[in-house]
Amino acid sequence: MKTSFQIGKILGIPIKLHITFLLILPVFSLVFATNPAPFGFQDMTTPLMNYLLSLITTILLFLCVLLHELGHSYVAQRYGVEIKDITLMLIGGVSSMEEIPRNPSQELKMAFAGPFVSLIVGTTIYLSNFVAASMIASYSTTPIYMMFNILGSINIVLGLFNLLPAFPMDGGRLLRAWYAKRMNYVQATHYAASIGKLFAFLMGIIGLFSNAWLILIAFFVYIGASEEDRSTTVTVTLEKYTVSDVMSPDVTSVPPDMTIDALLHFMFEERHMGYPVIERNSLKGIVTLSDVHKVPPLDRVVLQVRDIMTTDVVSLHVNDKASEAFKLMMSNNIGRVLVVDSNGSVVGILSRTDLMRAMMLANEQL
Repeated sequence: MKTSFQIGKILGIPIKLHITFLLILPVFSLVFATNPAPFGFQDMTTPLMNYLLSLITTILLFLCVLLHELGHSYVAQRYGVEIKDITLMLIGGVSSMEEIPRNPSQELKMAFAGPFVSLIVGTTIYLSNFVAASMIASYSTTPIYMMFNILGSINIVLGLFNLLPAFPMDGGRLLRAWYAKRMNYVQATHYAASIGKLFAFLMGIIGLFSNAWLILIAFFVYIGASEEDRSTTVTVTLEKYTVSDVMSPDVTSVPPDMTIDALLHFMFEERHMGYPVIERNSLKGIVTLSDVHKVPPLDRVVLQVRDIMTTDVVSLHVNDKASEAFKLMMSNNIGRVLVVDSNGSVVGILSRTDLMRAMMLANEQL
């Protein structure tokens, strides 16, 4: 199931809406429509107009979140980082980047760009609204004034909140950049993630006695900090190895003319759930148990592997870094990739197990 869809491009970056954004849109609109001033439009006009203003405010708010992410992305692009897309979702916006710059100064500027944009946008809206209210009689009692007051206030809060030193918020990356000027990158990430977990714990405790939203945010912060710490440690450690150092050279393959029924028996004997499809030393595709499940039992005697295999194969070159394999597996949510040489011939297979084994051996050498 496709969970997000593209709505356009800005700065050459695809802008996507996640399905959770469509779920949170009416929730935010309801919150603004049913709360009194200064946090909503209740009793300011007719119920229908309240909900319409609330919907417009919510859309403008997420546009401001998009500007926040574009701030990060613009600075990242200047340092040569590829931005795959920006996705608006339940928890706000997420920029999908090729890789966070390891240079502390670059990461610091990139991390600060988002909150800086939010603070500039919020302050500009808030001050403009204040000036308009001082010059136009009764403007401060209108729903339009309230809408811009809400947008200005939330953007300022968003900018300041993101500066908290906790992954995955921008303040956590600022803290790591500060640490990285004084120690190696893995240690810097570990210290910054530990502080992020502490903030998450405190935020969760406060949330128990005040606001359930804080508990949800604390959960995301804790998971984000833990994942950043683990991912960085694995990536930096695996950069010492090439794919050829950690792959399994023995590759069991199947021919494209094998029937699905015969493939099932073969899987039972070999005890693997996926196989490359090779004909005359040429890689044709890959077939997995998931592909077999899509075929009705009566058709498995007739259909062949070539009828159900995936031809868009994710593969790595034998000389690629093992860290690239880890990123590839994580981004594509796959458990193994094929390894090919300069001629396109399959020379091995690399699994997550192989990578974890390399990690354990590397840690033993420390």
